[in-house]
Amino acid sequence: MSTGVLTFGLNHHSAPVDVRERVSMAGDLVLPALHGLRSTFGNAVEEATILSTCNRTEIYCAADQSVAEDIPAWLADFNSLKDDELRPYIYQLDHDNAVRHAFRVASGLDSMVLGEAQILGQMKTAVRTADKAGTLGSTLHQLFQRTFSVAKEVRSNTAIGAQSVSFSAAAVRLSERIFGDLKNSDVLFIGAGEMIELCAAHFAGANPRSITVANRTPERGQLVASRFGGKTMKLAEMPEHLHEFDVVVSCTASTLPILGLGMVQKLSRKRRSKPVVMVDLAVPRDIEPEVEKLDNIYLYTVDDLGRYVQMGQDSRQQAVGQAEAIIDARVLNFMQWLESRRLVVPMIQELNSSAESLRQTELAKARRLLARGEDPDEVLEYLARSLTQKYLHAPMSRLNRSEGAVRRDLLEVVPLLFPFESKH
Repeated sequence: MSTGVLTFGLNHHSAPVDVRERVSMAGDLVLPALHGLRSTFGNAVEEATILSTCNRTEIYCAADQSVAEDIPAWLADFNSLKDDELRPYIYQLDHDNAVRHAFRVASGLDSMVLGEAQILGQMKTAVRTADKAGTLGSTLHQLFQRTFSVAKEVRSNTAIGAQSVSFSAAAVRLSERIFGDLKNSDVLFIGAGEMIELCAAHFAGANPRSITVANRTPERGQLVASRFGGKTMKLAEMPEHLHEFDVVVSCTASTLPILGLGMVQKLSRKRRSKPVVMVDLAVPRDIEPEVEKLDNIYLYTVDDLGRYVQMGQDSRQQAVGQAEAIIDARVLNFMQWLESRRLVVPMIQELNSSAESLRQTELAKARRLLARGEDPDEVLEYLARSLTQKYLHAPMSRLNRSEGAVRRDLLEVVPLLFPFESKH
């Protein structure tokens, strides 16, 4: 089999949010997905990691090229989709292109928000999950360790992070477009995950009149609310109080919308046409898309925010160019490591196999001597001497027979392969 690094996926460049949400995997789905991938393809997929965020779902694997055509079909089937529904949106990368993609993703160059740092933590979580699933081997382990190192180098040596405009900041600015100063606005956050925390921090900086967090787990909601002097409510209480808020930001792990058209229509009537900004940061979406058709309801999805934060892209190109140069150099380094490993690993395996065969042969002879009643000390002496002589026979014989440049090369290599004890 010809094994290489392969990447399959879809992201905000290749697929709209209504497609991405159908293949998005919440944290508890990634582990069974990895097991399913391994069980379907067996040894043809030696290693695998799945990264799933609101903007992308990607499979990184060390796999045989022969399965490349089948993995997109597997991804569709796992998400109860037909192959032709998903395949037009899937990209496939291999070898150095797959490695470069991983480096660019971790560095924030492939994000909706150029230079955003959250993706790096999401990749680290994906790698830990793969390790837990037993699908992280030496190739992907090395790939992702280098990926994290490259991301750190890019952030340390370029201004890419300084150029980022976050979704959270965009949500605040879009809300200010509707309400102007937010000091007289009441803000509701639905969910209490990392994205909500980031968003709450940005809104708190705009000094709204009140902040409230609604979450299924009250303790987690209280933890987030307390950081910003906010209040909490049970998620079940949210529908009857929804009309009290001017800005609603939602990001949960729900697989179905939690704010439906009917609920928002009721909210609109109660507010007597006062405007509401709704920000849906979840994938799959928390708010039914039909809501955007309602008068005085301003609904923004992750794709809307992404288009907003891309404004001013030209001013970031210098940092991007510097980052790409770093990535190109590191891709070359990784591919050289991969090639050397392709050559060295089989030789190491052959050395181990040969040494093990020799060990078993000599051990069998020693056991026969012991069975005949030979003195154990003499048998041990025989075993040690025999193993030593046979391990050293080939290099010593080669040294004795060599001449000229070959001998000089061997004289340099042998001390590296067989370090001599110091005679001091």
